[in-house]
Amino acid sequence: MTNLAPTAEAAAGRPAPPPRRRGGRGARRGRRTPLLFCAPFMVLFAAMYVAPIGYAAVSSLFTVHRSGLGLTAPTKVFDPLGNYAQVFGDREFLSSLGRIALFGVVQVPVMLLLALGLALLIDSRSARGKGFFRLSGFVPYAVPGVSGALIWSFMYSPQSSPVNHLLEPLGLHIPFFGGGAVLWSVANIVTWGWTGYNMIVIYASLQSIPAEILEAAKMDGASAPRIAWSIKIPAVRGALVLTAVFSVIGSAQLFNEPAVLQPVSGGSVSSTFTPIMSAQAAVAAGNYPYAAAQSVVLAVLVGVVSFFFFKATGERSRA
Repeated sequence: MTNLAPTAEAAAGRPAPPPRRRGGRGARRGRRTPLLFCAPFMVLFAAMYVAPIGYAAVSSLFTVHRSGLGLTAPTKVFDPLGNYAQVFGDREFLSSLGRIALFGVVQVPVMLLLALGLALLIDSRSARGKGFFRLSGFVPYAVPGVSGALIWSFMYSPQSSPVNHLLEPLGLHIPFFGGGAVLWSVANIVTWGWTGYNMIVIYASLQSIPAEILEAAKMDGASAPRIAWSIKIPAVRGALVLTAVFSVIGSAQLFNEPAVLQPVSGGSVSSTFTPIMSAQAAVAAGNYPYAAAQSVVLAVLVGVVSFFFFKATGERSRA
């Protein structure tokens, strides 16, 4: 039964005090618990990413001055625009940016189309040995990038290239390190190494498509190519966008493959072949602020491209 007796406060004509909130301290502890779990990540993220970026940005605001005879130690002078003016006037660095832009425009779509095609083939019902093909496609990614570049340097070498030895009876010769071909020789190594990784990402996304939708399309008389084009490819749009952004960022960070090919390229791969190699050359010369300015410019450009790419793909998805 409900107790309808008036309280002492009501009988005395005083308003009853508001009810106490239970678990005040417990609620605050509950709100702090996620922060405690996130703290290790936040500390490592700040130490390994935010702090180096901030240090590079601050270092880029100084220029290195050396005496004419080189008898005194170089000094740093605060010059906020000096390094950036030099960056945008550096033809070699601008050429490396254009080279990487061309690399990304051609190599990234080709690699993702190959990865998408392989993922669709493995996902098809008639496919046999899916585990073997997934593993064989992923093996090149498991090979370290430097080791893979060393293998391909042997394949490209004018003295030991087995490809040119096989083509020699036909009177054919592929100049892998020619002026117009060396960039695509590097692109071939990157495509060989990363297609399998992107294939696995896209294939995992294909597995999330409900089987009922595929069965309904098949009962309606849709062919396998029609199902792939109208159902599977739109369903993996998010995976394609993700792999495309990662590939664009990876293209901007291209370093291992051209650096390994440089000693055997006969001068086709210079020390400023890519923006990262150009920054590394500035570090080797002891000009750390200029290398920092190059890195900041590259990071800003990659961020802008990624932002507009996400925005464009997001608007298409809503449309």
